[in-house]
Amino acid sequence: MPAQQPLAYDAFVELATADPAVVGLVLKGSRAHDGTATEHSDHDLYVVLADGAATDLRRFAGHRTPQLDLMIVSLGEFRAAGMPGHERYALARARIVLDRLDSEIAEILAAKARLGADEAFRAAGGWLDAYANSLYRSVKNDRDGEPLAARLDATDSVGHLLELLFALDRRPRPYNKYLRWELARHPLPGWDGDALLRDVDRICASGDVAVQRRLFARVEASARRAGHGAVLDAWGEDLRLMRPR
Repeated sequence: MPAQQPLAYDAFVELATADPAVVGLVLKGSRAHDGTATEHSDHDLYVVLADGAATDLRRFAGHRTPQLDLMIVSLGEFRAAGMPGHERYALARARIVLDRLDSEIAEILAAKARLGADEAFRAAGGWLDAYANSLYRSVKNDRDGEPLAARLDATDSVGHLLELLFALDRRPRPYNKYLRWELARHPLPGWDGDALLRDVDRICASGDVAVQRRLFARVEASARRAGHGAVLDAWGEDLRLMRPR
């Protein structure tokens, strides 16, 4: 089956499953998120090979078409993928097609889906500071008659906020496309997902200062409970501008 010819997902899975060098097949992206695939969605498939294994499947390395993208990696490379990196969320919610290692592939994915306690604490502290920085700039720009700058900073703050909220729950932030999906199926503790999305939408659309301040009040309380009071206190009197009036 020449690599340059069109290759169907089902045909490739059958071919890979028959190869003993393949220890795992993992599907990521829209096809792994129920209800999000469209007619334009391809199949993004990790092909995990035993370390050092020889296989003719390597000829498909880099295969990429509108129907099928293949990532052919060793077990060691798969274990390291997204740790850290943007790929982490994709693998955290990936779907196992084949696991020949007595659930080891599943264990690797589970490790990507759950941040370590120290890792999460450090990440949350950094994202909290970044969120406060953008929020402060947004509110200050609104006060000073710079509406475009205020909206841009407000939009920046939302990205930092989402990173923070998921880090507080020891999870990688979902891609924007899957945010609604993630909140519906895996809610953030203590947060109403629909209400959070409405606030995020309002902030991105208008930079509404009242909404930003109201949301910050909830975030501040959550962050302090999680032990990040020092990050907030470092802002000193500037916190007054961020808090609800």
